[in-house]
Amino acid sequence: MARLSREFYSGDTVEVARLLLGKLLVRRREGELLSGRITETEAYIGRCDKACHAYNYRRTERTEPLFSQPGHAYIYFVYGMHHCLNFVTEPEGEPAAVLIRGLEAVSGLATMQRLRYGGRPLTSYRQRNLLNGPGKVCQALSLTLAENRMDLTGDTLFVCDSPEDVGLPRWETTAERICRGPRIGVDYAQEARDFPWRFWLEKEA
Repeated sequence: MARLSREFYSGDTVEVARLLLGKLLVRRREGELLSGRITETEAYIGRCDKACHAYNYRRTERTEPLFSQPGHAYIYFVYGMHHCLNFVTEPEGEPAAVLIRGLEAVSGLATMQRLRYGGRPLTSYRQRNLLNGPGKVCQALSLTLAENRMDLTGDTLFVCDSPEDVGLPRWETTAERICRGPRIGVDYAQEARDFPWRFWLEKEA
């Protein structure tokens, strides 16, 4: 199956964050493809970004995956309840990554709903909020620390250009524009809190 190459992830992190919008994130789980169109991302760059876990090349057991080859997953656990999925970028040794903040479900919807909500009724509110946050993305795709460091060029977790690349029907999309602004939840990061490194898709009026 076609998927993004390691070379794609080795590029400039901010540009990779923008280019990931509209691509398909695929998680193979128990023989089923859980997938979603990427709708929101954030860039983090350790050499200059106080919001990055590896700011100023801070190397710990937790941040070690950020120094690995581009095209690997960096998954961390936060607030004692949420996992967050990142894609390691730039050449090996440069700690940088793109956080996946939001998806639009494409396949495996029933499984993702069950993983997120269990047996609770699927209200319109829950439908709207299925995948609009990094912790929700990981819960819906069953991603935990067990998948940390996973190779994104493998067969279990990867990104491709379109659903046709994995044998799914082509999606129908309406006109959209790419928006850009400061990242969410990094007020502690001094000047870095204002870096316009968050990207998201917005429907045209």
